[in-house]
Amino acid sequence: MTVPTAKLNNGLDIPVIGLGCWMGKPGKEGENQEAYQMVVDALKAGYTHFDTASGYGNEEAVGRAIRESGISREKLFVTTKLKGPDHGRVAEALEESLKLLNIGYLDLFLVHWPQATDPETKKVLKPDQSPTVNDTWADMEKLLDTGKVKSIGVSNFSIQTLERLLPTVKIVPSVNQVESHPYFPQRALTDYCKEKGIHLTAYCPLGQYNSPILKDDVILKLAEKYNKTTGQVLLNWSIQRGGWSVVPKSSNPTRMAQNLVTFTLEDDEIEAISNLHKTEGKYKSLCSYPRSDEDKRDGKLFGWTLEEMGWNKAAFP
Repeated sequence: MTVPTAKLNNGLDIPVIGLGCWMGKPGKEGENQEAYQMVVDALKAGYTHFDTASGYGNEEAVGRAIRESGISREKLFVTTKLKGPDHGRVAEALEESLKLLNIGYLDLFLVHWPQATDPETKKVLKPDQSPTVNDTWADMEKLLDTGKVKSIGVSNFSIQTLERLLPTVKIVPSVNQVESHPYFPQRALTDYCKEKGIHLTAYCPLGQYNSPILKDDVILKLAEKYNKTTGQVLLNWSIQRGGWSVVPKSSNPTRMAQNLVTFTLEDDEIEAISNLHKTEGKYKSLCSYPRSDEDKRDGKLFGWTLEEMGWNKAAFP
């Protein structure tokens, strides 16, 4: 099965359907049989795009499954991400990820979150404290000359954060990976990134854990019309609506294969799905972000207020 691709701003192609390798909680490197088996099954199903992160604690398992598959490295697209405590040691963090993955190079390296963390005190730094996103990005840009990274990008960056970053860049991020689905479609961010030439990738494109969006009447009716699963309808909406790619997570081999199926929704159907968030009570995040009791009390996410993140508070009640 051939998965369609999208063109990044550096001319490279990214498969529009990938496998998200977050397992619901951080793993321990070298002890990730579940993640390993998930990637093994995905490779057999025809996946070529794999999305992991240093913070997931499973880079070794993902890399081992890829190496043992016998599939040519050049046929695969692998992403990992820089975690908060490493914002001030970008080159060293890349080497650590490459050592764990052991696949030669990265197709895409993302700044996982805009928040930097002091590696000694574990304190989350404020947006204007060094290393800022601008400082970290300057070090990310240097990686492209090493031949160990083909593309660089960001994740969880709002328009506000991108507005802070872009005036100082030499290289515009190739990708911004964010939560997105019909209940949280990120329309303004879609338009902004299209204008700036930044490709968008959706994580949580189906929501999480008994997601209400899979039971939405509009989605159910379209699934029946096309003889598809509700998940297939949602993933194809994401791909069709504005050039996004998606990285759904599934360890179920049947659902993995289903998630690779592409088909065409009609324009009015795309619009109907795109307007679901306008229904009262539906505009919301569907991701279960790990938050400390202190963050919940203070209305923060990973140490920053939603205002500092530039995220819409209405989606995070």
